[in-house]
Amino acid sequence: MSTVVQAYQFALDPAPAQEAMLRSHCGGQRYAFNWGLARIKANLDQRTAEKSYDIPVDQLTPLVSWSAYTLRKDWNRAKSDAAPWWSANSKEAYSSGLLNLAVALTNWQASRSGNRRGPQVGFPRFKGKRSGWSCRFTTGAFGLTDNRRHVKLPRIGTIRTHESTRKLARHAERGTARIRSATISYRSGRWFCSFSVEITRTGLAPVRRGTAVGVDLGVKSLAVMSTGEIVPNPRHLDIAQRELRRLQRQAARRTGPDKRTGQKPSNRWRTTQARIARRHARVACARRDGMHKLTTRLVSAHSVIVLEDLNVSGMLRNRRLARHIAGVGMGELRRQIVYKTAWGGVRLVIADRWYPSSKTCSDCGAVKTKLPLRVRKYHCDECGLVLDRDLNAARNLAALVGKTTVSTSTESCAGTLNKPDGNPCQPHTVWAAGTATGRPAPPARANAATARRRLPEREHAFQVTEHSGPKEMCTWAE
Repeated sequence: MSTVVQAYQFALDPAPAQEAMLRSHCGGQRYAFNWGLARIKANLDQRTAEKSYDIPVDQLTPLVSWSAYTLRKDWNRAKSDAAPWWSANSKEAYSSGLLNLAVALTNWQASRSGNRRGPQVGFPRFKGKRSGWSCRFTTGAFGLTDNRRHVKLPRIGTIRTHESTRKLARHAERGTARIRSATISYRSGRWFCSFSVEITRTGLAPVRRGTAVGVDLGVKSLAVMSTGEIVPNPRHLDIAQRELRRLQRQAARRTGPDKRTGQKPSNRWRTTQARIARRHARVACARRDGMHKLTTRLVSAHSVIVLEDLNVSGMLRNRRLARHIAGVGMGELRRQIVYKTAWGGVRLVIADRWYPSSKTCSDCGAVKTKLPLRVRKYHCDECGLVLDRDLNAARNLAALVGKTTVSTSTESCAGTLNKPDGNPCQPHTVWAAGTATGRPAPPARANAATARRRLPEREHAFQVTEHSGPKEMCTWAE
C-alpha cells in the first residue's frame, strides 16, 4: 500500500446560468493575476529607472514582495476599489490567480539566477480574455454528490457531469481517498473539473511474476515487445489530417486577426478555429486512451520493463518525421509507465541513450558500425541472424535485466566486436568504438597508419537507470 496524489477529471455539462458563473470565476482569476502583475511590474520598472539615474541601492524604492501570502493581503486591502464586483465570485478565484502569479515570478527569478534547470523562463505576461480559462478551489464546499453524476463547487453549486464519478466515490466511501482541491478549466469547447486526490493504492501483482519485457518504440509500429508482440501505430493524427486540411482552408478564406492593422477576426473565423480545436482534442483523447490501455497492460503483465532514454525533442527537429513522431506520443508513454510502475511495485529499467540496441545482434552480440534508418531488417555478419530491427532492439533491451548491478560487462552489455560497415574506402575502424556506442571517441594523436592498425577489442560501456519507485538509482557497467 502506498499513498499517492492522483488526478480525476470529469467533463461537465453545466446549465447556461452555471456556465456564466464558471466564466465569471475564470475571469476573476485572470483579473487578480493581471492586477498583481501590474503592481510588481510597475515596482520593478520604477527601480530600474532609478538605477539609471545612479541612485544608491539603499535609496531605491522598496521592492514589493511577490509571495502568495503578501499578494493576498494586498488584494484584500485593495479589492473594494480595484474590483467592486469581487463579491460575485468565490474568494478562491482571486486566490488561485495570485498563487499562479507568485509561482510564475518565483520560477522567473530562479531561472534568471541559474537555480532552475531547463529552458530559461521569461517574465510573466498579462493574460487576455481569450487565453486559457481555469480556476482552482482549495477551500469551501466542493467535492462529489450522492447520486454520482454531479460535482459540487463553491458559489456555483451542483453541476452535472457527462460521466459517472463512481470510481472516485467508491474510494471516498471506503476512506482511502481525500480530495485536496478542484480545478475547473475550459478546453476545446468543453468544461472540465479535475480533482487532486490523495489516495491510498494497493499495488496489483503482475500476472507473470519474474518476467521481463523490452519495449522498443517507433513510428511504423507504436511498440515492439521482446516477446514478439507488435502494437500497431493507430495514426490518429494522420487520419484526421484530411478534415483538418479542409477546416484550415476554410479558416484561411475568412477574416482572421491582424496585429499590424488591428483587424479583429470575424465570428465565422472563430467558429472554424473552435472546430479545429475540437478535432485536435479528439485526436489527443484517442491517443491518450490508447496509451493508458497499453501501459496498464504492460505493468500488470510483467514485473520488469525496459525502455530506452529517447531524445524526443531532438528527434522532432527532423522536419520529415516530426509530425509522425509527435503523433506517436513517446514522451507521454514513458511518463505513464514511470508512475504506474511506481504504483504497482514493478521494476523499470531505462537504458542509456547511447546504448546501440538496434545495431547489436541479439544472438551473438556483434555490433554494427552503421545501420541506416531505411534498413528495416537486421542482418548479422557474424552469425547470419536475420531479424526485424525493432524486434532485435527489443530483445537487446530485455537482455539488460540483471546487468544493472554487475561490475563487469558480458556479451549482452552492448557486444564484444565492432565490424565496419558502409563505404570500405573510408577508415571506419578508426572511430568504430565511438560510433558503435554512440559516444564520440577521443581524438587520436597517432598517425594514420597506426590508427588503421588499431582495432577496438574492448567491450563498450553503457548506463542504465533503474526505477524502483520515486527515487532513481544509476549504476554503471564497464
